[in-house]
Amino acid sequence: MNNENSAVSKNMFVVVLGAGESGTGAAILAKKQGFDVLVSDSGCIQEKYRKELCDLRIPFEENGHSVDKLLNANLIVKSPGIPGNIPLIQKLKSHNIPVVSEIEFAAPYTNAKKICITGSNGKSTTTMLTYHILKNAGLKVGLAGNIGRSFARQVAEEDFQFYVLEISSFMLDDMYDFKAEIAVLLNITPDHLDRYEYKMERYVDSKFRILQNQTGDDVFIYCADDLETVEGLKRHFVKANQFSFSIRHEVSKGAYLKQDELIIRTGTKEDFSMALSELALQGKHNIYNSMASGIVSRVLDLRKESIRESMGDFKNIEHRLEHVAYVSGINFINDSKATNVNSTWYALESMSDGVVLILGGVDKGNDYEMLRPLVRQKVKAIVCMGVDNKAIHDAFEEDVELIVNTKSAKDAVEVAYHLAKKGDTVLLSPACASFDLFKNYEDRGNQFKAAVREL
Repeated sequence: MNNENSAVSKNMFVVVLGAGESGTGAAILAKKQGFDVLVSDSGCIQEKYRKELCDLRIPFEENGHSVDKLLNANLIVKSPGIPGNIPLIQKLKSHNIPVVSEIEFAAPYTNAKKICITGSNGKSTTTMLTYHILKNAGLKVGLAGNIGRSFARQVAEEDFQFYVLEISSFMLDDMYDFKAEIAVLLNITPDHLDRYEYKMERYVDSKFRILQNQTGDDVFIYCADDLETVEGLKRHFVKANQFSFSIRHEVSKGAYLKQDELIIRTGTKEDFSMALSELALQGKHNIYNSMASGIVSRVLDLRKESIRESMGDFKNIEHRLEHVAYVSGINFINDSKATNVNSTWYALESMSDGVVLILGGVDKGNDYEMLRPLVRQKVKAIVCMGVDNKAIHDAFEEDVELIVNTKSAKDAVEVAYHLAKKGDTVLLSPACASFDLFKNYEDRGNQFKAAVREL
């Protein structure tokens, strides 16, 4: 283990803000490194994490922060869900206390290679597919970031050679010395702009923090078809070895399409090819995801047959275009993980017509304009599932004959079932966050699936 960390040394006092999976993992690692630790949560700590902290004798507080104690910290490890512009964080920073993400905190304590995947859409699918390929190839690999057990927890308890990390812009904002040996930027579309003063350029710059600290020995993989990424590259210097992927044109290093085949060319090894029909993930957006994972696999020099097998038998993650059931010949699909407009666009793009679309939730300043052509072409009715549905009505009232308001997953499913007919698809792809009616997008997806099964 590499135990050098410029921010902390022994006898330091580390405060962890937020006691979810990320925060609890950071506290476990901090204790293992011999630091004094306090976990502080503004809300109620889940029972499983409270028990874990008690068992490990890690001090914690909940339902509020003792600001005087926090101001004595030498380092703050912040949950990615806590905005950086709230008064508490601003006060801590004004006292020159470093505020970092759990990923930043944990990185110095592992020598594993980090494969970091970011982007507005497709992160989870690409992360899971990359992990699946590496694991099947026999590598000792961990899966963390926005997904699964926290990175810090695994660094404390495991000994992996590689980590595949799903990295959000919120994590990147609090990362400074962290380095991705392999960085993947899938795409950049408007999302979470409320955290970036509604300035797209600030959000783009946040995503490009995935490049920080990379050297010529590292790898950067990006989508050559994504306009914001291509424009962003003009403003950001890349030291790493670059590989691009495109479904529109051939690339000299990276992945592209040749007729109905995916080709991966790394420049130093023989080209890899695989028929699109053999890919487990279908649909245009999933070709991009497969390309990104495939480039990672070839850069790591994994066996072609192993890659081909893994890309052919991968099962997609829950809540992402997940088939739930056929009821009376109607196909119900759970895409609850679609928390932004672009994700919903991808979902609709992969559908045929006859869609009853369930939309709604917490609107993060959504611009629905990009959805309108697909809605006109494919959607017969919209079922709103949220507290405030005005923006959806305003956006689509000219595009569909019927927009119905509901306030629960059960009501939304029942209404959609009555509006659909045999051969139609009921698609839950909300384009919004879930916090008005549900705990999170998983809770929303699970309630949707339970309601479908009750029909």
